[in-house]
Amino acid sequence: MRLKGKIALVTGGGAGIGKATAALFAREGACVTIAELDAETGAAAAKQITGEGGRAIFVRTDVSSPEAVEAAVQRTVSEFGGLDVLYNNVGGSSTRDGSVVTSPLDVFRRQIEVDLLGPWLGAKYSVPEMIKRGGGSIIHATSICALRAMANRAAYTAAKGGITALTHQMAGDLAVHNIRVNAVAPGSVLTERILERRKTHKANPKLLDRHILGLLDPIDVAYAVLYFAADESRRTTGQVLAVDSGFTIT
Repeated sequence: MRLKGKIALVTGGGAGIGKATAALFAREGACVTIAELDAETGAAAAKQITGEGGRAIFVRTDVSSPEAVEAAVQRTVSEFGGLDVLYNNVGGSSTRDGSVVTSPLDVFRRQIEVDLLGPWLGAKYSVPEMIKRGGGSIIHATSICALRAMANRAAYTAAKGGITALTHQMAGDLAVHNIRVNAVAPGSVLTERILERRKTHKANPKLLDRHILGLLDPIDVAYAVLYFAADESRRTTGQVLAVDSGFTIT
Protein backbone atom coordinates (compact mmCIF):
# COMPACT_ATOMS: atom_id res chain seq x y z
CA MET A 1 0.00 0.00 0.00
CA ARG A 2 2.66 2.49 -1.06
CA LEU A 3 0.04 5.06 -2.08
CA LYS A 4 -2.39 4.62 0.79
CA GLY A 5 -4.29 7.85 1.34
CA LYS A 6 -3.09 9.35 -1.96
CA ILE A 7 -5.30 10.73 -4.70
CA ALA A 8 -4.03 10.40 -8.27
CA LEU A 9 -5.04 11.59 -11.72
CA VAL A 10 -3.82 9.61 -14.74
CA THR A 11 -4.31 11.02 -18.22
CA GLY A 12 -4.83 8.45 -20.94
CA GLY A 13 -5.68 5.86 -18.33
CA GLY A 14 -7.95 3.83 -20.57
CA ALA A 15 -5.29 1.82 -22.37
CA GLY A 16 -1.62 0.88 -22.52
CA ILE A 17 0.78 2.36 -20.00
CA GLY A 18 -1.86 4.64 -18.52
CA LYS A 19 -4.24 1.78 -17.82
CA ALA A 20 -1.51 -0.35 -16.25
CA THR A 21 -0.40 2.57 -14.08
CA ALA A 22 -3.92 3.47 -12.95
CA ALA A 23 -4.56 -0.14 -11.93
CA LEU A 24 -1.21 -0.34 -10.11
CA PHE A 25 -1.90 2.92 -8.28
CA ALA A 26 -5.25 1.56 -7.14
CA ARG A 27 -3.72 -1.72 -5.94
CA GLU A 28 -1.22 0.35 -3.95
CA GLY A 29 -4.06 2.17 -2.17
CA ALA A 30 -4.66 5.33 -4.21
CA CYS A 31 -7.97 6.77 -5.31
CA VAL A 32 -7.64 7.21 -9.08
CA THR A 33 -9.19 9.44 -11.70
CA ILE A 34 -8.86 8.12 -15.23
CA ALA A 35 -8.84 11.11 -17.57
CA GLU A 36 -9.35 9.58 -21.00
CA LEU A 37 -10.67 10.81 -24.35
CA ASP A 38 -12.10 7.42 -25.35
CA ALA A 39 -15.23 6.99 -23.25
CA GLU A 40 -15.45 3.24 -23.80
CA THR A 41 -11.93 2.35 -22.71
CA GLY A 42 -11.88 4.94 -19.93
CA ALA A 43 -15.09 3.72 -18.35
CA ALA A 44 -14.00 0.09 -18.70
CA ALA A 45 -10.68 0.79 -16.97
CA ALA A 46 -12.40 2.50 -14.05
CA LYS A 47 -14.94 -0.33 -13.80
CA GLN A 48 -12.15 -2.90 -13.71
CA ILE A 49 -10.49 -1.10 -10.79
CA THR A 50 -13.70 -0.79 -8.79
CA GLY A 51 -14.51 -4.41 -9.56
CA GLU A 52 -11.24 -5.39 -7.92
CA GLY A 53 -12.07 -3.39 -4.80
CA GLY A 54 -10.29 -0.15 -5.67
CA ARG A 55 -11.63 3.39 -5.96
CA ALA A 56 -11.68 4.99 -9.39
CA ILE A 57 -13.72 7.33 -11.55
CA PHE A 58 -13.62 8.10 -15.25
CA VAL A 59 -13.72 11.64 -16.63
CA ARG A 60 -13.79 12.11 -20.40
CA THR A 61 -10.90 14.46 -21.11
CA ASP A 62 -9.23 16.03 -24.13
CA VAL A 63 -5.85 17.01 -22.72
CA SER A 64 -5.41 19.74 -25.33
CA SER A 65 -8.51 21.55 -23.98
CA PRO A 66 -7.93 23.83 -20.95
CA GLU A 67 -11.58 23.55 -19.95
CA ALA A 68 -11.55 19.75 -20.10
CA VAL A 69 -8.34 19.41 -18.09
CA GLU A 70 -9.51 21.85 -15.43
CA ALA A 71 -12.82 19.95 -15.20
CA ALA A 72 -10.98 16.65 -14.69
CA VAL A 73 -8.94 18.13 -11.84
CA GLN A 74 -11.98 19.66 -10.19
CA ARG A 75 -13.97 16.44 -10.51
CA THR A 76 -11.10 14.61 -8.82
CA VAL A 77 -11.09 17.08 -5.95
CA SER A 78 -14.86 17.00 -5.51
CA GLU A 79 -14.98 13.19 -5.63
CA PHE A 80 -11.95 12.30 -3.50
CA GLY A 81 -11.14 15.47 -1.56
CA GLY A 82 -7.87 16.63 -3.16
CA LEU A 83 -5.02 15.71 -5.47
CA ASP A 84 -1.56 14.34 -4.65
CA VAL A 85 -0.25 12.72 -7.83
CA LEU A 86 -0.53 13.69 -11.49
CA TYR A 87 0.72 11.32 -14.17
CA ASN A 88 0.75 13.10 -17.53
CA ASN A 89 0.72 9.94 -19.59
CA VAL A 90 -1.13 10.96 -22.77
CA GLY A 91 0.99 11.10 -25.90
CA GLY A 92 2.12 9.17 -28.91
CA SER A 93 3.87 9.50 -32.24
CA SER A 94 2.34 9.64 -35.69
CA THR A 95 3.24 7.41 -38.62
CA ARG A 96 3.07 10.59 -40.72
CA ASP A 97 5.94 12.19 -38.80
CA GLY A 98 9.21 12.74 -40.64
CA SER A 99 12.14 15.12 -40.81
CA VAL A 100 11.66 18.82 -40.17
CA VAL A 101 11.19 19.17 -43.93
CA THR A 102 8.82 16.28 -44.57
CA SER A 103 6.73 16.24 -41.39
CA PRO A 104 3.30 17.78 -42.16
CA LEU A 105 2.43 20.96 -40.29
CA ASP A 106 -0.77 19.49 -38.88
CA VAL A 107 1.22 16.58 -37.39
CA PHE A 108 3.62 18.99 -35.69
CA ARG A 109 0.79 21.08 -34.26
CA ARG A 110 -1.06 18.04 -32.97
CA GLN A 111 2.07 16.60 -31.33
CA ILE A 112 2.67 19.89 -29.50
CA GLU A 113 -0.98 20.14 -28.44
CA VAL A 114 -1.17 16.63 -27.03
CA ASP A 115 2.39 15.82 -25.92
CA LEU A 116 3.48 19.23 -24.62
CA LEU A 117 0.47 21.48 -24.07
CA GLY A 118 -1.47 18.62 -22.46
CA PRO A 119 1.02 18.04 -19.62
CA TRP A 120 1.48 21.80 -19.22
CA LEU A 121 -2.28 22.19 -18.70
CA GLY A 122 -2.39 19.21 -16.35
CA ALA A 123 0.25 20.81 -14.16
CA LYS A 124 -1.29 24.27 -14.38
CA TYR A 125 -4.57 23.11 -12.85
CA SER A 126 -3.19 20.41 -10.55
CA VAL A 127 -0.47 22.38 -8.77
CA PRO A 128 -2.83 24.70 -6.83
CA GLU A 129 -4.65 21.64 -5.46
CA MET A 130 -1.36 19.95 -4.51
CA ILE A 131 -0.25 23.08 -2.66
CA LYS A 132 -3.41 22.82 -0.55
CA ARG A 133 -2.34 19.27 0.40
CA GLY A 134 1.15 20.36 1.38
CA GLY A 135 2.91 18.92 -1.67
CA GLY A 136 2.67 16.26 -4.30
CA SER A 137 4.26 14.52 -7.25
CA ILE A 138 3.98 15.18 -10.98
CA ILE A 139 5.27 12.58 -13.41
CA HIS A 140 5.59 13.37 -17.10
CA ALA A 141 5.79 10.89 -19.96
CA THR A 142 8.70 11.82 -22.16
CA SER A 143 10.50 9.46 -24.56
CA ILE A 144 13.86 8.02 -25.50
CA CYS A 145 13.46 10.24 -28.58
CA ALA A 146 14.21 13.17 -26.27
CA LEU A 147 17.47 11.49 -25.22
CA ARG A 148 18.76 10.00 -28.48
CA ALA A 149 18.28 11.29 -32.02
CA MET A 150 16.03 9.05 -34.12
CA ALA A 151 15.27 9.34 -37.82
CA ASN A 152 12.03 10.90 -39.01
CA ARG A 153 10.60 11.84 -35.61
CA ALA A 154 11.03 15.63 -35.79
CA ALA A 155 7.56 16.57 -34.51
CA TYR A 156 7.46 13.93 -31.77
CA THR A 157 11.01 14.69 -30.64
CA ALA A 158 10.28 18.41 -30.45
CA ALA A 159 7.29 17.78 -28.18
CA LYS A 160 9.02 15.25 -25.94
CA GLY A 161 12.16 17.36 -25.76
CA GLY A 162 9.96 20.18 -24.54
CA ILE A 163 8.56 17.88 -21.84
CA THR A 164 12.05 16.97 -20.69
CA ALA A 165 13.01 20.64 -20.37
CA LEU A 166 9.70 21.45 -18.69
CA THR A 167 10.36 18.73 -16.13
CA HIS A 168 13.60 20.42 -15.09
CA GLN A 169 12.02 23.87 -15.01
CA MET A 170 9.00 22.80 -12.97
CA ALA A 171 11.15 20.88 -10.50
CA GLY A 172 13.02 24.07 -9.67
CA ASP A 173 9.93 26.26 -9.55
CA LEU A 174 7.80 23.94 -7.43
CA ALA A 175 10.28 22.61 -4.87
CA VAL A 176 9.31 25.44 -2.53
CA HIS A 177 5.82 23.90 -2.42
CA ASN A 178 7.17 20.38 -1.76
CA ILE A 179 6.05 19.26 -5.21
CA ARG A 180 8.37 16.84 -7.00
CA VAL A 181 8.48 16.79 -10.80
CA ASN A 182 10.08 13.88 -12.67
CA ALA A 183 9.71 12.11 -15.99
CA VAL A 184 9.84 8.59 -17.36
CA ALA A 185 11.25 7.98 -20.85
CA PRO A 186 10.04 4.61 -22.12
CA GLY A 187 11.45 2.62 -24.97
CA SER A 188 9.14 0.60 -27.23
CA VAL A 189 6.29 -0.71 -25.11
CA LEU A 190 3.93 -3.50 -26.16
CA THR A 191 0.83 -1.32 -26.09
CA GLU A 192 -2.13 -1.92 -28.35
CA ARG A 193 -0.70 0.54 -30.89
CA ILE A 194 2.74 -1.10 -31.06
CA LEU A 195 1.24 -4.58 -31.27
CA GLU A 196 -0.85 -3.45 -34.23
CA ARG A 197 2.21 -1.99 -35.96
CA ARG A 198 4.10 -5.26 -35.49
CA LYS A 199 1.14 -7.19 -36.88
CA THR A 200 1.02 -5.01 -40.00
CA HIS A 201 4.85 -4.97 -40.34
CA LYS A 202 5.02 -1.20 -39.78
CA ALA A 203 7.36 -1.51 -36.80
CA ASN A 204 11.04 -0.83 -37.41
CA PRO A 205 12.92 -4.13 -36.72
CA LYS A 206 16.26 -2.34 -36.21
CA LEU A 207 14.66 -0.14 -33.56
CA LEU A 208 13.18 -3.14 -31.77
CA ASP A 209 16.49 -5.05 -31.83
CA ARG A 210 18.18 -2.31 -29.79
CA HIS A 211 16.02 -3.25 -26.77
CA ILE A 212 18.61 -5.66 -25.43
CA LEU A 213 16.42 -6.98 -22.60
CA GLY A 214 13.40 -7.35 -24.85
CA LEU A 215 10.47 -5.04 -25.51
CA LEU A 216 8.72 -3.56 -22.52
CA ASP A 217 5.32 -4.43 -21.13
CA PRO A 218 3.17 -1.51 -19.88
CA ILE A 219 3.64 -2.66 -16.28
CA ASP A 220 7.42 -2.18 -16.60
CA VAL A 221 6.86 1.53 -17.09
CA ALA A 222 4.10 1.64 -14.49
CA TYR A 223 6.49 0.45 -11.78
CA ALA A 224 8.85 3.33 -12.56
CA VAL A 225 5.97 5.80 -12.38
CA LEU A 226 4.94 4.28 -9.05
CA TYR A 227 8.39 5.00 -7.64
CA PHE A 228 8.07 8.68 -8.49
CA ALA A 229 4.52 8.79 -7.11
CA ALA A 230 5.39 7.11 -3.81
CA ASP A 231 7.18 8.58 -0.80
CA GLU A 232 10.35 6.59 -1.60
CA SER A 233 11.18 9.36 -4.08
CA ARG A 234 10.50 12.21 -1.64
CA ARG A 235 14.01 13.60 -2.20
CA THR A 236 14.08 13.01 -5.96
CA THR A 237 13.06 15.74 -8.39
CA GLY A 238 13.99 17.02 -11.84
CA GLN A 239 15.01 13.56 -13.04
CA VAL A 240 14.34 11.72 -16.29
CA LEU A 241 14.42 7.93 -15.93
CA ALA A 242 14.88 5.92 -19.12
CA VAL A 243 12.94 2.66 -18.90
CA ASP A 244 14.16 1.48 -22.25
CA SER A 245 15.57 -2.06 -22.05
CA GLY A 246 19.04 -0.67 -22.68
CA PHE A 247 18.15 1.22 -25.85
CA THR A 248 20.04 4.38 -24.94
CA ILE A 249 23.31 2.50 -24.32
CA THR A 250 23.36 0.57 -27.60
